Amino acid sequence: MDPPSGAVLPTGNLRDPETSAEFITLARVVKTQGRRGEVAGEIYSTVSDRFAAGMKLQALARDGRRREVEVEELWPHKGLLVFKFAGVDSISEAEALVGSELQVPRSQRSQLNAGWNYVSDLVGCLVFDRDREIGRIEDVQFGAGEAPLLIVRDAAAKLVEIPFAEAFIESVDVQRKQVRMKLPEGLLEVNAPLTAEEKREQAQSARKKH
Repeated sequence: MDPPSGAVLPTGNLRDPETSAEFITLARVVKTQGRRGEVAGEIYSTVSDRFAAGMKLQALARDGRRREVEVEELWPHKGLLVFKFAGVDSISEAEALVGSELQVPRSQRSQLNAGWNYVSDLVGCLVFDRDREIGRIEDVQFGAGEAPLLIVRDAAAKLVEIPFAEAFIESVDVQRKQVRMKLPEGLLEVNAPLTAEEKREQAQSARKKH
């Protein structure tokens, strides 16, 4: 099935501080699974058959250490993908991988169909609502919603969450680092996170009620 216009392929882009070689993140290990060293991963790629037995991945740990792992087996389970890596045969060995990003060199990045974009290409882009500049994308978050959320810092240095929904997208130009959208009236105000002052006022109001 062809992807919808403006859809995102959620693949991160990290730089190895030791080699300066670029890598892309295809998945993140979120927990151990089973007793034979299996781990469950949150997948950041919608390319079909992106993972396969015998595939070699770079596991980037939270502390920045990197190790190569080879996929021995894999299968889907409750929205995640379970990996059994060669040589990882116990729960304690699997625990060492929790939180790791599973990466491949940027040179192995899959070619995208027209209308798809990598998250690493969206971060840093300026977002416009029609002709009004909103701010620059700092992150893209994926959750239970149908559309990813663009985390945008506006001119007042406030973070705004904007759904990257096909219905709102006019154009994406990663070369010029611009994302042009047509947002519903009031959406930016609704999706602006509370400031520290607003949180304090909300907390004070809650204490008075009690």
